[in-house]
Amino acid sequence: MALRIRRLDTRSPQTTAELDALREKLSPRGDIVSEAGRKKTIEVFGEPLSPQQVVEKICSEVRDQGIDAVLDYSRRIDGADLSVETIRVSAEELAAAHKSIDQEFLTAVRRIRNNITRFQEALLPQATRIELDGGWLAQQYQPLARVGICVPGGAAAYPSTVLMTAVPAQTAGVQQIAVFAPPTPFGANNPHLLATCCELGVSEVYRLGGAQGVATMAFGVEGIPRVDKIVGPGNLFVALAKKHVYGEVDIDSIAGPSEVVVIADAASRTDWTAADLIAQAEHAPGSAILLSWDEAFVDQVYQELERLLGTLDRGDLARESLEAFGALVLVKDRDEACRLANVLATEHLHVSASNAESMLPQLKNAGAVFVGSHSPVAVGDYWAGPSHVLPTGGTARFTSGLSATAFLRSHSVIKFSDRDLTAAADDVALLASLEGLTAHRESVVIRNAEAASPKKHDDEA
Repeated sequence: MALRIRRLDTRSPQTTAELDALREKLSPRGDIVSEAGRKKTIEVFGEPLSPQQVVEKICSEVRDQGIDAVLDYSRRIDGADLSVETIRVSAEELAAAHKSIDQEFLTAVRRIRNNITRFQEALLPQATRIELDGGWLAQQYQPLARVGICVPGGAAAYPSTVLMTAVPAQTAGVQQIAVFAPPTPFGANNPHLLATCCELGVSEVYRLGGAQGVATMAFGVEGIPRVDKIVGPGNLFVALAKKHVYGEVDIDSIAGPSEVVVIADAASRTDWTAADLIAQAEHAPGSAILLSWDEAFVDQVYQELERLLGTLDRGDLARESLEAFGALVLVKDRDEACRLANVLATEHLHVSASNAESMLPQLKNAGAVFVGSHSPVAVGDYWAGPSHVLPTGGTARFTSGLSATAFLRSHSVIKFSDRDLTAAADDVALLASLEGLTAHRESVVIRNAEAASPKKHDDEA
């Protein structure tokens, strides 16, 4: 059966509308839930609740009922018969997983950890101090105390997500890191995932995923303290749960399905380009969009997609994603490709066209940009150093990917001398009076009056 991927041309007035509709499907509002997921909702709740309703119900019950609700939902949703004692992966289990894994994998984990650490350390801000007339101003940075990490575990195991979240947090100085993964063979029961946690020194791992895992992180339950921030990817229910608990805790983003926009022309290899598109589509769901001004090249990429899909283990899943969320778009020229890429504001943007670097000044909105034919998204997912936890669904126009700086909070420090206060007093009094906050004004005026006297205060001696 021929691949039924969208073939769009920006000369057609319908193209903008079709791309807008595609973006809406990929947002948290798009309600992307598998048929199996819809059936599971009816099985668990007895009625066809929307994903938003499911999340609100789970979060409110975890908040009000604590560990009992957590264990109940783990049983009903994941089929896991857990207890207060077994919901956490034991130190012995972590050590046994680490011992069981071959050294080649652990050596790769160490190399990747070093790559991530090297890059993330370079991002850390330095404390700032400005001297005044006897006083000073400063901005100081402190790591968050406790962070929770969501690691998916439905269709595949993701030790890379542990690396790309825990290592930036450790680089920032976070002392308590709790990993939450569903109680599945690809989640918290996966030896490669557990071995990665052990190798990184992450000793707190819970067999808990979905909205109930997010709620547990946000509110805390018996035996599991609440966190300050929740990071990491997940399905629609995880994304909506993170949105729901924001304000109780901080979150990294409300992430949707993985996505890539590839800008390419005849200077690119068609088989490489097709592989780049399939690489995101195989996440299932995953979106992959090609932008090119070369019609013959677009046709050839389509042929390569057909060929490659039949050779890959997840080819059928990738085909479904390409048909549901993919597009091959013929644009007028390089400038229009850049303009459209900025509108899409995608998670991954791969520029493999000729003179790729020259296009960078025009490309403003992307979670991560990959430049040149030898920079596939996979090197960012697994090896390079920047985190692969990135904004999706067009949110790259206003938010950024995860980094060590996301695990820091800053506060300012203000130390005024009597001379500094005298210099500021008139302006402070003027504005405070204008806003009707007379006590604000008096708190400065009364000190300024005393500062004019010859008496020295203890802190000025």
